[in-house]
Amino acid sequence: MSRAVVTGAASGIGRATALLLLERGAQVVAADRDEAGLAAPADAGAETVVCDVADRADRARLLDAAGAACDHLVNSAGIIRLAALEAVTEADWDHTMAVNAKALFFLCQAFAPRLQPGGAIVNVASGAAKTGSTHEAAVYCASKAAALSVTRSFAHAYAGRGVRVNAVCPGLIDTPMNDVVVDGIAPLRSLTPGEYGHARLTAVPLARLGDAREVAEVIAFLLSDASSYMTGQSVNVTGGMITY
Repeated sequence: MSRAVVTGAASGIGRATALLLLERGAQVVAADRDEAGLAAPADAGAETVVCDVADRADRARLLDAAGAACDHLVNSAGIIRLAALEAVTEADWDHTMAVNAKALFFLCQAFAPRLQPGGAIVNVASGAAKTGSTHEAAVYCASKAAALSVTRSFAHAYAGRGVRVNAVCPGLIDTPMNDVVVDGIAPLRSLTPGEYGHARLTAVPLARLGDAREVAEVIAFLLSDASSYMTGQSVNVTGGMITY
């Protein structure tokens, strides 16, 4: 039975991933700072750890909870702050990078040497890492581009140990963060949320939002032996919006 740690497991893609792995028989350590949100994976059988991945001591507690026989890590914890480029503050930059890039790096650093041979890490980046069109989320985009770079570095470093490191780049996914983006950016573009939401969908060839479960399925594939010859990759789950 495999053992996986999933951060950001209280909602969205992280929760969907934790639940899917549990369905498929894995032991799951579900981590998030939102204790109430961890109820769903806990009810499904996950061990839960309330922690802030941006906090060094909390990351150490999570490593301890994972134990020595850990096979998989899914870095799904992430935040977004929205602002016009000229209004971005250093606090916006520091907090976003602390969660989306710094914590991801140091979790990879802590877990990669502990993973069993044949184990895998999946970092949840974003299609925004490859584009600059959502400039109101410029810091988020930069943090997710950093996640892709970190993925490549760890993939090269740990390939010799048989540990694979890949990333997924979700597009427009029906999660609470998507609602935050639509509601936050619409007024900055002098649009209603409905108008902005519709405009975003026009860029998606499949013409719909993705479901968190659809991203979780790709993450599960990247953790599995079915992807045993893949490492250092950034896999788009964007409905065709991004194809490179």
